[in-house]
Amino acid sequence: MSSMRIGPGGGGINFPTGDDLAARAIAPRTALTTTPTPAPAPTPAPAPAPRPRPGALPISAGATSVPDRATFERLARRDDVPGALGAREVKFLMTDVDGPNPKLYLINTNNHVYHYDFATKGLGKRISLEEFNARTYFRDDRKNLAGTIIAHDQFEGPRGQKGLYSLEFWPTDPVKATHVAKAFDAVEKAMPFAAGKIAYHPAGDTQEALARQERSALRRLGVKTISTTDLFKNVSYSPLNPGEGFGVLRVVDPSRPGERPPTVRDVVIFKTIPNDLSHVGGVITEAPQTPLSHVNLKAKQNDTPNAYVKNASTDPRIAPFIGKLVKYEVGPDGFKIREATQREADAYLEKMRPPRPQRPVRDLSEREIVDLDDLGNRSSRAFGAKAANVAELRKILPQGTVPDGYGVPFHFYDKFMKENGLYDEAKRMMADPRFKSDPAAREQALTAFRRRIRDADIPPDLAGKLRDMQASFPPGQPIRARSSTNNEDLPGFNGAGLYDSYTHRPDEGNIDRTVKQVWASLWNFRAFEEREFYKVDHMTTAMGVLIHPNFDDEGANGVAVTKNIYDPNWPGFYVNVQAGEELVTNPEGGAVPDEFLVSAIGPRGEYETQYIRHSNQVRSGRTVLTKPQVAELTKAMEKIQSHFKQVYGRQADKGFAMDIEFKIDRNGKLVVKQARPWVE
Repeated sequence: MSSMRIGPGGGGINFPTGDDLAARAIAPRTALTTTPTPAPAPTPAPAPAPRPRPGALPISAGATSVPDRATFERLARRDDVPGALGAREVKFLMTDVDGPNPKLYLINTNNHVYHYDFATKGLGKRISLEEFNARTYFRDDRKNLAGTIIAHDQFEGPRGQKGLYSLEFWPTDPVKATHVAKAFDAVEKAMPFAAGKIAYHPAGDTQEALARQERSALRRLGVKTISTTDLFKNVSYSPLNPGEGFGVLRVVDPSRPGERPPTVRDVVIFKTIPNDLSHVGGVITEAPQTPLSHVNLKAKQNDTPNAYVKNASTDPRIAPFIGKLVKYEVGPDGFKIREATQREADAYLEKMRPPRPQRPVRDLSEREIVDLDDLGNRSSRAFGAKAANVAELRKILPQGTVPDGYGVPFHFYDKFMKENGLYDEAKRMMADPRFKSDPAAREQALTAFRRRIRDADIPPDLAGKLRDMQASFPPGQPIRARSSTNNEDLPGFNGAGLYDSYTHRPDEGNIDRTVKQVWASLWNFRAFEEREFYKVDHMTTAMGVLIHPNFDDEGANGVAVTKNIYDPNWPGFYVNVQAGEELVTNPEGGAVPDEFLVSAIGPRGEYETQYIRHSNQVRSGRTVLTKPQVAELTKAMEKIQSHFKQVYGRQADKGFAMDIEFKIDRNGKLVVKQARPWVE
């Protein structure tokens, strides 16, 4: 429901200092409440600023009219808004909005980040912050009206219209239709170059509900309105991870027989979002992505340019370069592709690699399978970060929210590999010249090696311990076996999607083979390529296994980040969630999840939900999660953020966050199944 800028960059409430922001961040909050509360007692007015001459408003302060796009850009500030990275935004302030002489000011948002600063410094008004807020927000009779105009340059309308300017207000401010219309009419007159391209965009739950109630009034008053769904489903370009990269531009279809797997020397175009991805030089998808897709998480980790481009493989700006070595750049307004030389590509790749080999820490002294309740973050050296962090989750979340289970230590994998001579086989495989030089040969060899792992025997003592663990689960209970290595879920390296997890069904006998499948995934092509690029020692990389009950018949599954990824000044949480068992991180068949932000932007820090996209797997007008489920998830994420800041010693790091995976089970209960440090 919103692409509204949150915090100082948006059309929001003005706070004079960062200290005030911090005070709001720690104030008690009521989840998902939108009822405004009384403003605090006024403070003394600031010293008066010099008044500008009547009729004289220098461009450094703002303008009363914007005749062309060039002037708009002079006033605009680039910012990340939900659903659009690096968008241009211009704030506006209407004074005397309910009086006889309303006047619109388009603010130079580079120089006046806050509406209040513009009122006092740009217009010379003598007014305290509290009085300004009381006159401007959360009331039907107003002296002022504050908002933002956001340029969505990649929007494509149904009749071929290119570009749209969304008119937005602070998301929790219930701006009525009469005031929306006043702002809409004034902005249309002030921006003649944008005629027909301006629309009011309700910026959150509060305004969406109000817009539905006042639909007929908005229409009667001539206000063009656009929903979040319509705003973002019609974009032709979306930058997910800005940057640059080099490689041979290829259209890749993983299902095509004989398709050479992509490598770090390829820039790949995917018609659909792939289920897995090795390290590549750049990514273009023809299907929209979300910031929490495995493709984008890997792009962030590897500093790889990644963007959605509509009809990329036939786009005349792209198609002529297919099959050629290119430099690919992703920026906020668009992408660039040009031919590149081998020399500059080689130099760039070498610069991106670590200067020295890396040896992951592994502790082989732990020789027993251990209950998760007896593990914690420090256990990651012997059991892997995934198992260790799930164990930490069990310490802080209500009983039943995190699954019961066990950690299988690295010792089991190491002993299995040694007693079957598989380490030696791996060394011979990697020494083969064709393995080193030919990606297709490398993939074939790794496939054969994984088969060897799956077919080898587990030492009898280890097999006995695995079966004893299996017997502790109720008869008929499917069991999930998940990768937990010393090369994933780590600060600075999340390893999203590198390794595989498997479900062991009751009719499959002993769990041995399922565990071996997880061990074998250490030698996936994509995982091997990632380690090779980062000079990670393959021989000291180790696989533990996280074991817990499997979740069948899920009501929903999702991923989330325990911070506001668009504006860290305002506490919040970013969520992607899909109905049923359709994966959020690797969607298939054009499935789109609910994508929303929960942030503390109410008058006293109350939470507001702002939807960016809606799932196409639920009935129109519905959301995947109910409001009570969003509230429960939000409460869990608060605890996770606070706890893991302490676990990792990052209490003072405002950028720290955890990336979590969660489910809603068949009974509607929240289950949190994973937490790892968020990598940017």
